Amino acid sequence: MDTPQTSNPTVSAPRIERVRHELKRRSLTVAAARRITPGMLRIELTGDDLADFISLAPDDHIKVFVPGSGEEMERRDYTPRRYDADARTLVLDFALHEAGPVTKWALGALPGDRLEIGGPRGSAVVSSDIENWLLIGDETALPAIGRRIEEAGARQRITAIAAVADAAEHQAFQTDAQLDVRWAHRPLSAATDPSALIGVLRSIELLPGTFVWIAAEASVTRALRAYLVEERGYPLSWIKASGYWVKGKADTTEKFD
Repeated sequence: MDTPQTSNPTVSAPRIERVRHELKRRSLTVAAARRITPGMLRIELTGDDLADFISLAPDDHIKVFVPGSGEEMERRDYTPRRYDADARTLVLDFALHEAGPVTKWALGALPGDRLEIGGPRGSAVVSSDIENWLLIGDETALPAIGRRIEEAGARQRITAIAAVADAAEHQAFQTDAQLDVRWAHRPLSAATDPSALIGVLRSIELLPGTFVWIAAEASVTRALRAYLVEERGYPLSWIKASGYWVKGKADTTEKFD
């Protein structure tokens, strides 16, 4: 298949406002836990500490704290998948692709269990006037992708490309936006191979003014970013890319912008 032409945006670079939040630690209670797919666990948390919780961007991160093997607490970054400060509820999705300490906690979580979180420290709010979005990621990015889709308005057009193990990992999203979801299947053992995502990306036409958001294992993110810039000629100012995890390095992320 021929790669569609890429048109460079003729409009100015998108505005990204960085908003800082008061850093606060919160103690919450598990209200419910369920598998939404075989490899994704959804936990709903509740507590009065959520009364002033705020998260302005779908790719915000909080710190989740669980007891470690020693005196120190283990901590990992997670996306607030959905929250309601008035109802005092917060939803987190846990990709079960690795058996780290927080994943192990999540697998055993029961209603009534306690959990501590911190943050978000800040939000990177992308200009609300952007109408075209391309979201690319793996299992760890699906919470942020899903939230972006579900919070989008009717005038927005979103194409999402997600790498998952198989069709059983597909998720459904409720949104007012015009949505096109493409699933790239590859085994979890190939989570550091960008070829499945790039194979789908080659068929995507990039319209002027499309904001491209990428999050996956760091080497995959790097390869996707390079493909867009070097082969498709897409401007870096219209790409926000993150390495949500780094193979072989616990609790490690990489930023590319």
